[in-house]
Amino acid sequence: MTRSPGPRNRRDGAPGAGLTTADGAPVEVRRSARRTRTVAAFWENGTAVVAIPARFTAAQESEWVHRMLAKLQRQGERRAAAGRKRPASDAALAAHAAHLSAHYLGGRAVPTSVRWVSNQNARWGSATPADGTIRLSDKLRPMPQWVIDYVLLHELAHLLVAAHNAAFWKLLEGYPETQRAKAFLEGVSFATARGLADNGGGGGVPEQELWPDDAD
Repeated sequence: MTRSPGPRNRRDGAPGAGLTTADGAPVEVRRSARRTRTVAAFWENGTAVVAIPARFTAAQESEWVHRMLAKLQRQGERRAAAGRKRPASDAALAAHAAHLSAHYLGGRAVPTSVRWVSNQNARWGSATPADGTIRLSDKLRPMPQWVIDYVLLHELAHLLVAAHNAAFWKLLEGYPETQRAKAFLEGVSFATARGLADNGGGGGVPEQELWPDDAD
């Protein structure tokens, strides 16, 4: 993100003086007297909008604008990654597994086969260390690639360590999305078990609640 000087105090809705995103898109800072304990960022007609409390000082505004623009950028990067071509065939999935093993496990996990299956309803993935086979549920197909990668790495790690013990989880420490993917899958399982509908992705960053130290 371009680290331009933080915008100064101004009337609501005025554009952020010269501030742009990493891609050069204009930034607009909106102050609101009704917004007291949250900050939000979203896209509106090609402009990155950051909504902040009206009481913010110039220093607080600069800090939170840059913080929220960074979150907005990371959100865009994740969505771009999720939109890349996924390994559709078993051959492509096996090749991707080899890539993940080389990158995160030093190439030590070498499966004999990796394939999509449609009869695996209770698990996202499974592995059989005795014969080196890995199976991924086809329910993963529409999910973000970083979630699929986590499940695939999880099963690759099982070829090295069968149990869910400390040695197993240490193998996954190098993958940066492990905790996030676990939370994602837990949320999907929770919603599915209760028949909750997916509201879909939004066009912005969830509002950030201000802790006392941030607000004062």
